[in-house]
Amino acid sequence: MKKYLFLLVSLGLTFLLSGCSPSSMGAFIMEKAAESRIGQSMTDDLEYGMHVILCGAGGPMPDPKRSGPCVAVIAGETVVTFDAGSGGPRNLAAMQFPLGKINAQFLTHFHSDHIDALGEMSMMRWVNAANTAPMPVYGPEGVENVVKGFNLSYGADAVYRHAHHTDLVAPLSGKGMVAHTFSAPAEGELLTVYEKDGLKISAFAVDHEPVHPAVGYRLDYKGRSVVISGDTAKSTNLERFSENVDLLVHESLNRKMVGIMEAAAKKNKVSIMEKILFDITDYHASPVEAAETAQAANAKHLMYYHIVPALVAPGMESLYLEGVSDVYDGPVTLGEDGTMISLPANSEAIKTENLL
Repeated sequence: MKKYLFLLVSLGLTFLLSGCSPSSMGAFIMEKAAESRIGQSMTDDLEYGMHVILCGAGGPMPDPKRSGPCVAVIAGETVVTFDAGSGGPRNLAAMQFPLGKINAQFLTHFHSDHIDALGEMSMMRWVNAANTAPMPVYGPEGVENVVKGFNLSYGADAVYRHAHHTDLVAPLSGKGMVAHTFSAPAEGELLTVYEKDGLKISAFAVDHEPVHPAVGYRLDYKGRSVVISGDTAKSTNLERFSENVDLLVHESLNRKMVGIMEAAAKKNKVSIMEKILFDITDYHASPVEAAETAQAANAKHLMYYHIVPALVAPGMESLYLEGVSDVYDGPVTLGEDGTMISLPANSEAIKTENLL
């Protein structure tokens, strides 16, 4: 993406120096951009292995670098997504992610910030490849109601798109989603919920009380492994199933920073915000607690997502990670939208870049 932007800037400067009008410059740049991007996929240049992409690195609070929680994984030819926070599908489109090739969508739990773009994810998957079967959505008990609700809400939209674009783009057999429900795993249980072409995805219980069920996921593919925490307080069960994992993608909330916001809400007599900020600290892990989990599990790399609060001012990222290096001696990535960590097959290499 950065090389692409550099090319556009170079083209723009060339036109300005040549004395062409702004509209002519815009038309030329748009033509070249369309020719270079339409029909291309980010998968064209990916190394064989497993690739973990943050389509949303934030939580419910607005953050210019971080949309609602969303993780995409490409493992060989298999494409899966985890949660669908606001902004996630559009970030994927901007990254030229193969939305039409999504084999399955997984949900960790049913908080609104993890599902509010689920309908959009399903719609974009459908029309990007004229899919003839609905998007499979996997999750613990309750996922069937979530799917039913989105299918109802998007029902009229599906009719309109089919009427306008016909089966060439929007065959009615591919509209919407179909739920695949699994029983919430017990403490200490790792439940295999999906297998395809060498990729195994397993679910385990996490601690997000009073939210229940809530699960995390472990992915294993060609000698590489990833754990996605979902929302959770510090969890011994998550630690257990993250043992020796290549990449731990862990949510976190910085209580010190949220406390500063809570104090400001109290000072300004914003009682509802004060109550919310007080409440959210007890069912999320702190950055240091996530790092302690990574250290205890011998995770090779730790990446933070579902980052709370929003990090919008200079110095906030350093404050967010304060104390992490004291408890974890591995590499740490503070996730942003577009962060991709690649795990080449049957290797120990871990490669990081940003696609936005």
